[in-house]
Amino acid sequence: MTIIRQGSLFDLQDLYDLEPTHRFEAVFSMIDIYPVLAVVSKKALYGAPVQLNYAAMIYSLAARILERIPTIKDLIKRLKHDYMFRLDCGFLLSDAIPSEASYSRMLTKLVESNVLECVQETQILQAVLEGFITDETIAIDATHIEARDQAPAKEERSKPQPKKRGRKSKEEQEKWLQEKAEHEAALPLYEKKVEAQLDASLNELRSTVPLDPKWGIKKNSEGKNVFWFGYKGHFAVGTKSQYILQSLFSSGNLNDGKAAIPLLKGVQERLSTLAIRFGTLDAGYDYPAIYQQLYRMGAQSVIAYNKRNEPEIEGFDRHFAPTCVREHSYRYDSYDSKYETIKYTRPKECSGCPLADDSLCQKVYKVKVTTDLRRYTAPARGSKAWKTIYKQRNSVERVIAYLKGFFQLNNVRYCTGKRAKVQFDLTQLVYNGAKLACDRIAKSFSEDKGNLAA
Repeated sequence: MTIIRQGSLFDLQDLYDLEPTHRFEAVFSMIDIYPVLAVVSKKALYGAPVQLNYAAMIYSLAARILERIPTIKDLIKRLKHDYMFRLDCGFLLSDAIPSEASYSRMLTKLVESNVLECVQETQILQAVLEGFITDETIAIDATHIEARDQAPAKEERSKPQPKKRGRKSKEEQEKWLQEKAEHEAALPLYEKKVEAQLDASLNELRSTVPLDPKWGIKKNSEGKNVFWFGYKGHFAVGTKSQYILQSLFSSGNLNDGKAAIPLLKGVQERLSTLAIRFGTLDAGYDYPAIYQQLYRMGAQSVIAYNKRNEPEIEGFDRHFAPTCVREHSYRYDSYDSKYETIKYTRPKECSGCPLADDSLCQKVYKVKVTTDLRRYTAPARGSKAWKTIYKQRNSVERVIAYLKGFFQLNNVRYCTGKRAKVQFDLTQLVYNGAKLACDRIAKSFSEDKGNLAA
């Protein structure tokens, strides 16, 4: 497996090696808490006096993720007994330590608002402005997240009524087709086919995501099915910078392919300054609608092909490159962006072939990618350039490993999907904040080194 190494003088491990005070200060300074503070703090001067330090409470939730404190109860215990930790979070010695109920009420206010998503967007735009995000390739993948609450008991289904044997009459067939069309039209957006998302707005796509914990299934490295009850986290990551550009939190039973278009539209609309040239995804995202969305963005699709009971095409190899009379595959040469055409040249084996000058064996073969966006990509499938870009997909797997290993993504402590999403958003906010802190420290080191050399 190819490892993409960061050309940085300071990484996440170095950040964790710092003293807690310096680590907290570096990450907290990357998070704009004022919009969050406006949502959770007291709105009026009337009523009971304000006794809670809401800013310190927000910072303590971020510190809980950084310090891998498993529960809010353990966080409160740490605040009570560790005075330095309390000061690092922003609490004064005279401040009262919040109770679990106080944290719960604050989380309820965050559930009812999308302020964390707005702060994430501001954070990413700041990283783009400072030149830390210059990615041309994005990678998309999903990971499972187990829920804390217990799965509901399985409901016994009643036996369906036996179907009427024989062919339907013309009137019955038309009635059945009409009922089927009405049923599909009434389905929620995420229960329809992926193609239905192409013309939906980004707000609609994000607001209608199912959040309730459900049973999910996936195949492990041995090809066996693995089941879990909970959620899924979907991420669009810059392959070079390894920032999380967009994310989506959903029920565990949501198909991975149905989360790709919302992520891509989020990158297109919210990060329009990024010149995305390629989108790399695994075979679970091999749907024509996803190719179409990348094409609308002006990007090329580098997606593993998932053969679905499709016959072999005569005159083409398994990568859809044309073959000569003796079934040697043509070589990918170049891509003409003006005419959206892939160019193939004659195979090496044809140099000494007696049929080389025959009309059956042409020297150059050209095909437009719009003929079939799923089969014809630029660079062409199977080429060295295609494989090089596809290997960059490992970056999103690495980010997910960081989130689960360092930032407690696999430790959801809430019983509802909306509250679990708050922890999911906080995790992403802290991760991107840590990345931004590392990049700024690395940039400072480089500038200091340059000044010393001068």
